[in-house]
Amino acid sequence: MKNKFNQSQFLVLIFFIFLSSVQVKAEKFNDATALAGIGQAKSVFLIDFTNPKKTAFYLDIIRGTHKGLMHQNVKSDMVLVFIGKTVQYLSTEPDDELAMEYESDLASIQHSIKEFAKLGVRMEVCTIATKVFNVKNNSIPTEMSLVGDGFISLIGWQTQGHKLVPIF
Repeated sequence: MKNKFNQSQFLVLIFFIFLSSVQVKAEKFNDATALAGIGQAKSVFLIDFTNPKKTAFYLDIIRGTHKGLMHQNVKSDMVLVFIGKTVQYLSTEPDDELAMEYESDLASIQHSIKEFAKLGVRMEVCTIATKVFNVKNNSIPTEMSLVGDGFISLIGWQTQGHKLVPIF
């Protein structure tokens, strides 16, 4: 029995040969121009979100920023200041409704807190916000520092040379 190629089989074969011969050159993106001459980056993030999903998302992004700086040989001196409703998502004892609706996001936030602590990132939680949003201070993870006023903390870090990274 003879093995014959029909026209469509031939075209598929040619297409795969073409694909295998094309070398895709991946572009390497970096921030070399912005980081020229910088050995250390001092940053402060004011974190004030109204839902856990967005909080979890941005904590992942910020961890990537820390990693990106380190990868590009820039020491990261990073501070995260949590204010407003966001403090509810930091608690190890979230209310039942929040826990049920956002279980995976809250778990992601707790994971990020532990990862930031390993990286040496300072995390501060505003106790005005914990009071306003009825979050027990002893339910805030031990990796985080409680501060009297998140705005005062933000002012202090900026006065010490940390640059505000706006996120919203």
